[in-house]
Amino acid sequence: MSKFYELAPSDKKGEPYSFSQLEGKVILIVNVASKCGFTPQYKELEELYQKHKDEGLVILGFPCNQFGHQEPGSDEEIAQFCTLNYGVTFPIMKKIEVNGNSVDPVYEFLKSQRAGILGFRGIKWNFEKFLVDRKGEVYERYSSLTKPASIEGDIEKLLKQ
Repeated sequence: MSKFYELAPSDKKGEPYSFSQLEGKVILIVNVASKCGFTPQYKELEELYQKHKDEGLVILGFPCNQFGHQEPGSDEEIAQFCTLNYGVTFPIMKKIEVNGNSVDPVYEFLKSQRAGILGFRGIKWNFEKFLVDRKGEVYERYSSLTKPASIEGDIEKLLKQ
């Protein structure tokens, strides 16, 4: 079993969200922020989720305030913002850190599995994306510049496996 399924980050209410419930699913994990130039990506993320959730796609948003302090709100405020402004229905987790000494174990795992551009392991900005296959292995990592709709082909490929 992949170590991915042993992870259990906190949901927006602070309750454990066991990744063991995700076994056999295709998962897209994104570090998100409400006051970022990439924030409109929430719309495409939700569209992908609606289109493919019944086939086994799960999208998880992990709010992070480490880049330009672009996610200053509380977990409740963040969830409310996502719902009201973008109609987000996929899970938004508890705000975390994706780099540094207090990095969340989810991001420690993801970064250890797939480096970014030029082998850089750290997260460079909001809305970096990790696509995880049905076996709990990191299939690909995408930069903030990569629009969610442009990775739909990779998602569909993994959903067919």
